[in-house]
Amino acid sequence: MDAQGPGGADGVDPADQWVFNPETGTYELRLTNGPAGRRATGAGRPERPSAAEATDAAPSSTASRDRHTPPRQRRAPSVEGEDREPPGAGDRPLPAQRDRRAQRGSRRKGNQAQGRGKKKRGRGKKILMWTGGSLALLLVMGAAGAWWLIDRLNDNITKYDVGKDNDFSDDEEVNLLFIGTDTRTGDGNDAYGGEASEGADTTILMHFSQDRSHATGLSIPRDLITDIPECEVRREDGTVETIPGSENVRFNQSMGANGRDPGCVWNTVEQLTGVEINHFMMADFQAVKDLSSAVGGVPVCVAEPIDDPKSGLQLDAGDHVLEGEDALSFVRTRHSVGTGSDLSRIELQQQFVASMARQITDGGMLTDPGKLWDLADTATRSLSVDDGIGSIQRLRDLASTLGRVPMSDLNFVTLPVLDNPDEPEDAKATVVVDERRAAPLLEMIRQDISPRELEEREAEREAAEEEAAAAAPEDIRVDVYNGGDVIGAAQETLDWLQNQQGVPLSTNAGNAPSPQETTTLEYGPDQAGQAAALAGMMGLPDSALQEQSAEAGDAPMVLILGDDFRGAGEPIEVAPDLPDDVDSITADDEDVCAS
Repeated sequence: MDAQGPGGADGVDPADQWVFNPETGTYELRLTNGPAGRRATGAGRPERPSAAEATDAAPSSTASRDRHTPPRQRRAPSVEGEDREPPGAGDRPLPAQRDRRAQRGSRRKGNQAQGRGKKKRGRGKKILMWTGGSLALLLVMGAAGAWWLIDRLNDNITKYDVGKDNDFSDDEEVNLLFIGTDTRTGDGNDAYGGEASEGADTTILMHFSQDRSHATGLSIPRDLITDIPECEVRREDGTVETIPGSENVRFNQSMGANGRDPGCVWNTVEQLTGVEINHFMMADFQAVKDLSSAVGGVPVCVAEPIDDPKSGLQLDAGDHVLEGEDALSFVRTRHSVGTGSDLSRIELQQQFVASMARQITDGGMLTDPGKLWDLADTATRSLSVDDGIGSIQRLRDLASTLGRVPMSDLNFVTLPVLDNPDEPEDAKATVVVDERRAAPLLEMIRQDISPRELEEREAEREAAEEEAAAAAPEDIRVDVYNGGDVIGAAQETLDWLQNQQGVPLSTNAGNAPSPQETTTLEYGPDQAGQAAALAGMMGLPDSALQEQSAEAGDAPMVLILGDDFRGAGEPIEVAPDLPDDVDSITADDEDVCAS
């Protein structure tokens, strides 16, 4: 007789069948009533979804675009209502795009299921992966003969076909998109609004470095005004519908509005950031409640009392452990903390996620088979993913590689934004990208650079500048040529150098002998100080500096502006950086207290 699953014959609990083996140092599954290699059937197997449930929508999206640099965000018109629900949040659809990286090798494509079963969402799986909680699924899956457990967890997962083919690889950086929707389905969640609401409420782009030494989570405000690109979605009957793009709308309309699905959020974030995404995971309100309870509550700290009638949250100042409804209220509150905006709520959510990660790793969950099973079961029931990772095996592989990132190098930041200048001062409800601060942060992610590495680079740069003994502006001699496609670039640069930077010995030398794609600065060995000073003024990359073999003497340096010229005073290359005024926390920081 095969062993029974939870609620099966004899009331056998899966956790009771895991036995610690001192010889291997791991837990092993001991099935008392049947061979280990057999697959359990009957009451122990979860009921599979009906045919109708199994075909519950599947989308796919296609859209090609240049991902090298994010487009500039336009100044947006005023948008009414800070909590306006997006229209058309009905059937889920799917987009189908993907130009794979030219240098990317063959990808693993296992287990690409088309169906979507019961509606499950998933904030929780990201917690497992961000913390080395990958051990959870590894332990559950590790023992021979645990195939019925695999089936149980596989049946939990909801999959979307979003038409993407950009699978992760162990030896490359990985970018995961975590989407928290404001879907109100679930016990008691209709109190937060109608069930028809389904927007991209909380979105985090999680970047895991190629060597898994660090990870950065970039929160994207739901009230950000941006452009949503066209996307294709697949309906339940298999037909594909093209959803037109929208200009100057709230970011949260990338999901649900006009029938958009997670693939449309995927496209929007790629266009906004210039970062190529590998997979997505999605959670709703119910997932927050279930997962916070599964980990035994999430410790949080508030500096001031919170009394928010809109979310129902009432907390005294100090430390609290929240789960279920209280946990959901905490991540939803906005009017009684900080500035009362979505940005203040993002700070609470980052604290909550980091604390949940610590709770999993430090709370004994990874060494207790019972807790481990409960967490894995809850996480997969709370999980919606793209079908590229739509099985326990694929999630286990993903968790195994991403779980190597240390907690101390898991950082959370928020996309820098400004109040929407097109809204009146007394009615600010939306924000726009602060391009000055966002550009270096996004470049840091695109170049796979950690905040720690930035500090090291800055120290090296300062040391190099001291060694080069940068020349004073009045001592810089340079001829400026226009080798790009911007008419008047040389004169514009000359005016800027002479009138704003104090470089009187600069000359407009006209057009370059031939066009150039990139800007270059030629100088002699005896002009290293001048070159360092001018490069610093103009934001020239190291690749632009071309030292000649002969001494220059009194001859001026030669600056040729290429097609990459963005305007006088604009850096030729945006250097990766984490600006000082961008808030950042790490997952191992236990001293964060919401204010």
